[in-house]
Parts: sequence; C-alpha cells; structure tokens
Amino acid sequence: MSNLEIGLDYVNNEIAFVNNLRVGSEEAFETLVGLYQSSIYSIAFRVLGDASEAAEVVQDTFMKIHKGIRGFRGECGLKTWIYRIAVSESLNRQRWWRRWRQRATISLDQPPSGDSDRGHKLDVPDSRPGPESCCATKEMEAVVQRALKSVSLEFRIVVVLRDIEGLSYEEIGEALGISLGTVKSRLWRGRVELRKRLEEVLGRPLESAWSG
Repeated sequence: MSNLEIGLDYVNNEIAFVNNLRVGSEEAFETLVGLYQSSIYSIAFRVLGDASEAAEVVQDTFMKIHKGIRGFRGECGLKTWIYRIAVSESLNRQRWWRRWRQRATISLDQPPSGDSDRGHKLDVPDSRPGPESCCATKEMEAVVQRALKSVSLEFRIVVVLRDIEGLSYEEIGEALGISLGTVKSRLWRGRVELRKRLEEVLGRPLESAWSG
C-alpha cells in the first residue's frame, strides 16, 4: 500500500491507521510524518521564534510519537494527541532556553560569531523592507511573528492552535488539558494582545479579522 493510500485510509479509518503504526509499519509512520511535520514545525516556531530549534522540536516530537504510539488508547483523537506532544516538546525546549540564558554570561557588546553563538538565534528577523525586499507576504509573516512573540505564552499557544492550525475549541482543550471556557478566554485575550501588538508595529488600527 502506498503512502497516499495509507493517508486516505487514515482519513477514513483512524483506528486502522493507528494499528498500522502500532505494529511498526514504516509506510504508516512516513505517512504520519508527511501529514504532520509542517504543523508541528509551525507550532514550535510560533512558540520559540527560531527555525533550528523548531526543527529540533519536530524531531523530538516524532521520536516521542514513535515510542509512545503503542500506548495510545484513543482517549482523544490521534491529531489531538500529536499536537499535545508537540506543544509539550515546544514548551520543554522553551523552558530549557530560559534556564540556559539565566545561567549563561553573555556580553551584549560581543557580535554574533558563527553558528556556535546560539543565544542570538532567538532574534526575530528584521521585517523592514530593503532595496531587494522580499515579497509582501513574507514581510507580513515576519511582522506577525514579531507581534506574536510578545503575546503571553499561554494565550499565544491557543491563538496558534486555533487561528493558524485550525483546531476546534474541543481539540485545543484536549491538547492542552484545559476546559472549553478556558480555551475561549485565552483565545480572546490572546487575540486582543496580538491585535494590540500588531497595531503598535504597523502604526495603524486594524479591522477585526476574527469571527470564531
């Protein structure tokens, strides 16, 4: 069975797909990676703001999935379970960086020097257009990411899962282990914070783009 056929089978029958994963089907796991790697990367990048760290989270997440799939009992949907792991791994790495920065002595006058200076990788790329600027979409993406990083983490995660990844309120609640009311409250507060930050960055008021 091809990866495409396995993917279609997953859409129609999640139980059969999970069973294939449990017995160690390489094709099924490759399909799983193809289905979720971009979403996991997106979540990690929005939390961490760093491409290389987000890539590490993707690898760590799939390792956890590979090791834990036999213990998956279907208490929630497979997608929700995967997103729960992705969020957890992102937060673990974010906490690790916070502890590392607290211990490390970094000279603010010392310029970055190569790939070894990882402490500077959390900087958000400059979104100001240059002589050979990127397209408007990429510029706006940088602006949104810059604003999103300033939103409180607990609100940011809910905004990412709802407005970027498209999860339902119920799926977000299951992924984060919080009530439906808390999901809605954090989403509202996150959107308010994000809107405020975007207006500060852009220097103009925004029309509301959120309806649910």
